[in-house]
Amino acid sequence: MGGRDPSHLVVGHLNKAHGTKGELFAWPLTDHPDSVYVAGTVFQSSDAEGRAPDPDLPPLRLVAARPFKKGFLVSFGGIHDRNAAEQVQGRYLFLDSEVLEPLAEGEIFYHQLLGMEVVTVDGERVGEIREVYELRPAHMLEVVGPKGEIMIPFLSHMVVEIDAEAGRLVIDPPEGLLDL
Repeated sequence: MGGRDPSHLVVGHLNKAHGTKGELFAWPLTDHPDSVYVAGTVFQSSDAEGRAPDPDLPPLRLVAARPFKKGFLVSFGGIHDRNAAEQVQGRYLFLDSEVLEPLAEGEIFYHQLLGMEVVTVDGERVGEIREVYELRPAHMLEVVGPKGEIMIPFLSHMVVEIDAEAGRLVIDPPEGLLDL
C-alpha cells in the first residue's frame, strides 16, 4: 500500500479568472485549506487532462489568497492580468505530498482508501472501495462487490479498523445495510 502514495496530491481547482488583475477563483479540494492556501505555498498545475502535474508548466507561487464564496480568490507570482490567469484556469492544483501536514494518528488520506478491500467484523467480503463522496452529515464510501454497489457511511462507529498496510477496511454494519 505504501508504494501507491502519489508524490503529489490534488488540493484545488482553478475554476476561472476573476477580474482584470490576474486573480483566479480556486475551489479547495483539501481538508486543510487554511494551511494550504497561504502566501508562499508553491503549487504545480495539472496537465490538460487533470491527472498529473504538468512538467512543462512553471510552478505557481501563491502571493495572496482571500476567502470568497466557498473557495478562495488567489494571486500567483508572474500572473498579473486576466490573459495570464486564463492560461491556467480549469487546471487542478497539486501540492508535493511532502509539504502537506502530516496525518494525525488514525487519520488517512482519502486517496489511500481507494481500492481498499472492505470486510465485515465477521470476515464477510463486502467489496472494494471505488469512490469516496464527501457528503454531509457523513462521507460515503462507494463499495463494489459481489452484491453490486453499496454505499457505506464513513462513520467511526461503523468503520472498526483501517489497515493501510494491508489495504483493508473493517466495518461493523448495522443489520440490513448490506442488503440494500
